[in-house]
Amino acid sequence: MKHLNSPALRTAIICAAAAFMCGSASAATLRFGTDPSYPPYEYKQPDGKLAGLDIDIGNAICAAANVKCVWVEISFDGLIAGLQSRKFDAINASLAPTAARRAVMDFTQPVYPADIRLVAVRGSHLTPDVTSLAGKRVGVLQGSTQAAFAKANWAPHHVIIQEYPDQESIYADLVNGRLDATVVLGSAAKLGFLGKPQGARFELAGPRIDDPAIQGASSVIGVRKGDGRTLQALDAALTRLKRDGTINRLEKQYLGDVPDAK
Repeated sequence: MKHLNSPALRTAIICAAAAFMCGSASAATLRFGTDPSYPPYEYKQPDGKLAGLDIDIGNAICAAANVKCVWVEISFDGLIAGLQSRKFDAINASLAPTAARRAVMDFTQPVYPADIRLVAVRGSHLTPDVTSLAGKRVGVLQGSTQAAFAKANWAPHHVIIQEYPDQESIYADLVNGRLDATVVLGSAAKLGFLGKPQGARFELAGPRIDDPAIQGASSVIGVRKGDGRTLQALDAALTRLKRDGTINRLEKQYLGDVPDAK
């Protein structure tokens, strides 16, 4: 906690609160857009309350800046349009900082590292390459970097790419045999599918998919292009949460020992 005593950081946090008060729909409020269908990053508990790594980080950001968090739920492929139409102030949904997204929004500093993996039936010997996947059906989340990667790199080589509005529907079709594989964050697959009874027959297949130009190497929060006040406020809060250990604690809480997420 001693890191929080620097005058520069105290000033940044005060400015963060001021930026949220001036830039949001109402005083002292920060509105995050998210898609709660991607555990352990964002999901709904049985009582309907939002939970997950991104949710807790967002709530911690609001607490650090002394503002109220408002969560706006929307499908992942509608997040950018929702941001641009001012339905919320920032996208907090395990967002990768791709070049295409950078053209229409600005990004915070990296929040936590991310990886992309192929998930398939255990023993299928599928690997994330066009030779192995030719003729196979691969499910991807609409609007995601996984979808962009698969459509750009695999679809031209006779891999059948099927887009879905949420990841849970992909898992259901994988279990029912309508899909041969899916492309997803490795930690999300481990904790949201492979670690559950319905995912027992499946595994992370082959090596991690490495294409930073499409995927980005980390998760960020996105704001409207040119919204420097909100961006500065978010970065100030994230700096504080990294210095006091909050981000690291939440990563361990939700991801545990998940080497593939690093």
